[in-house]
Amino acid sequence: MKEITYKELTELDKDSYTLVDIRNEGSLKYGVIPDSISITHELFETDIEGVVAHLDKSKKVILYCTRGQVSLEDAETLCDFGFDAISLAGGYNSYLSALMEQQEKSGDDELAEKQAEIEKSIRKKFHKTLFSPFARACKQYDLIKEGDHICVCISGGKDSMLMAKLFQEIKRHQKVNFELTFLVMDPGYSEVNRKLIESNAKLMGIPIVIYESDIFNAVDTVDKNPCYLCARMRRGHLYSKAKELGCNKIALGHHYDDVIETILMGMLYGAQIQTMMPKLHSTNFEGMELIRPLYLVRQDDIIAWQRYNGLRFLQCACHFTETCDSCSVDGTSASKRLETRNLIAELKKVNPYVESNIFRSVENVNLATVIAYKQDGVKHHFLDTYDETKGEEE
Repeated sequence: MKEITYKELTELDKDSYTLVDIRNEGSLKYGVIPDSISITHELFETDIEGVVAHLDKSKKVILYCTRGQVSLEDAETLCDFGFDAISLAGGYNSYLSALMEQQEKSGDDELAEKQAEIEKSIRKKFHKTLFSPFARACKQYDLIKEGDHICVCISGGKDSMLMAKLFQEIKRHQKVNFELTFLVMDPGYSEVNRKLIESNAKLMGIPIVIYESDIFNAVDTVDKNPCYLCARMRRGHLYSKAKELGCNKIALGHHYDDVIETILMGMLYGAQIQTMMPKLHSTNFEGMELIRPLYLVRQDDIIAWQRYNGLRFLQCACHFTETCDSCSVDGTSASKRLETRNLIAELKKVNPYVESNIFRSVENVNLATVIAYKQDGVKHHFLDTYDETKGEEE
């Protein structure tokens, strides 16, 4: 099957080909190659006739996925239908590599100007939607205290990179004295993923500390729930390294949407009422805490900031998958999380307040109307004190 490099693509007449992005809709939020159209790989498997009808046979069709693997298969399928179809070698990652090479040629003044623009967008255009809820969460949940040394854990995605910039911004106000360390754990990233993190950190003015681990190799041989094991191992490594660096807290980039999805998932799939807490004491690392300062920040606002600044971040570093679909938040099943996300989106069409209602539901628990609950590992049942109390008739 013939492939084309990104350099060769840029040399073609744009009217001579159709560029098709076959990644899933979630991937599109992280960026696309300009002038491409979206036809997901799923449609090649479920509605190939519709795909064929949508494309022009008089033009060359160039397909790309994340790494240039799945697009080879879909290009071959189109060839069977009489198309001149080829795959972009290296996929979307090859486009990112080209952008990074271009950035490396930029002078210090140009990089400083871009960094200033990014920081200005946080202070001005996105102050209300990003900085304000970030600062409010820090104050409301008492996430930053005098003398803290916070390890800002950077995965390379949009959430953690923005979190780093928000921490820099809140520190600039100097209302509380605290220290920051921006930590990147490399669990076995591919060369392009590692380079993308380093490139973005340089562009955004984030002084990262990188350390190596072999987590990806360790979970390679695991057949059952490798994502869950990977998430647990990465969390443990982060705690350990943060403590070694003198930190007393690690900060993770989970946001408001992660919280409400977790609440609903617990009810629908776990038969329990629980939430993703804004902060937690570590049970295995004495004196350490986990904080989530993006707790009140909406994902759509993060995406808007990313697009406004023309930034492209790491989506999924996992080498098990072509996309991020099988990866997850805190090791939970991504398919269930996606189902829950879609359910919330549907409910929102009927009730625009459904998201805030889900979020607030765990702040308004009435124990007098709960059949049973657990506290400190002990189960309490309403019958335990039923005869000792008098309630009102419903």
